[in-house]
Amino acid sequence: MRDERLEKLARVLVDYSVEAGEGEQVLLAGGAPAEPLIRAVYARLLDVGAIPIPQVALPGIQELFFEHAQEIHYQKTPPAVYAVYEGADAVISIMAPHNTRALANVDPSKQQALGKRDKAVQDMVLAKDRWALTLFPTQALAQESEMGLGEYEEFVFGAMALNEDDPVHFWREKAGEQGRLIERLEKARDVRIVGPETDLTLSIEGRKFLNGDGKHNMPCGEIFTGPVEDSANGEIYFGVPAAVAGREVSGVRFRFESGRVVEASAEKGEEYLRSMLDADEGARYLGELGIGTNFGIPRATKNILFDEKLGGTVHLAIGRSYEKTGGKNDSSVHWDLICDLREGGELYADGELVQKDGRFPDYDFAA
Repeated sequence: MRDERLEKLARVLVDYSVEAGEGEQVLLAGGAPAEPLIRAVYARLLDVGAIPIPQVALPGIQELFFEHAQEIHYQKTPPAVYAVYEGADAVISIMAPHNTRALANVDPSKQQALGKRDKAVQDMVLAKDRWALTLFPTQALAQESEMGLGEYEEFVFGAMALNEDDPVHFWREKAGEQGRLIERLEKARDVRIVGPETDLTLSIEGRKFLNGDGKHNMPCGEIFTGPVEDSANGEIYFGVPAAVAGREVSGVRFRFESGRVVEASAEKGEEYLRSMLDADEGARYLGELGIGTNFGIPRATKNILFDEKLGGTVHLAIGRSYEKTGGKNDSSVHWDLICDLREGGELYADGELVQKDGRFPDYDFAA
């Protein structure tokens, strides 16, 4: 059955997010379950004169890699793969897992080794600044979110504003309102996050906030920066569960001293949490402070792409900073953890209340 919203999404990704032009090579990567969206994006790339380079992953390929890979396979990114990414003018990636827990029993050290192996490719793609990441609703994702597939499709497309007549106009309007909040925060020296089991301060002095307006993530609706690396002090509780690397991690608590995580625990998935913190020296420092502004996302679904945008939340990422924010932390890890401020939470900038109970009194983020 043809869904016009997929064609809208294809236009958003091709025309707005990466702005593909005639003759440009665009790497189109996605899982096989995303076939309807891959087809729509492929066709749109051809329509605008771009040259699509499809890379479609079969279900189970990742599991086979971790089951059979030898030491040589973790040493460096294959030159042919590196060359494809190096030659591409833009990259569109579509997540479409067939099983969100397929990697639950994989040794985390193997996953970290693969991340370290491919870090140079990730850095190169980020530096090009023409990349977009999205998601295609699958049965596995619907089940993880405790929804039927039809209900989950409505959830996904609503969060992306694909029910709007002109989704691009929606995201441009969103960018304008988020820009007002950025103007306020870029004048601040420090931020304080207060909530259940949470009282954390960190410096953002001299750092740049980026406007999450659908250029890189879809859905979007966030602003984010890289906090000063040695500035985080206090405690924070991340009450929003996440399904990551085939595991569920929930109830995470951190205590920071001079920017470093010195105490960490989790109600579920603590062993994996600790393995991530110990991946390298930079993994215990913050690479990102983000503020979610997408109130078209009604609830958390254990998917970071959506949950970090949830209006009324903040998220902190341990590990790698985005260079464009002024952040300097380097790590093979970048993992967002979400703190829900919608019930009894507050966000301050230089002591001035910016957000209370998940709402911004001076900003229009209703939609």
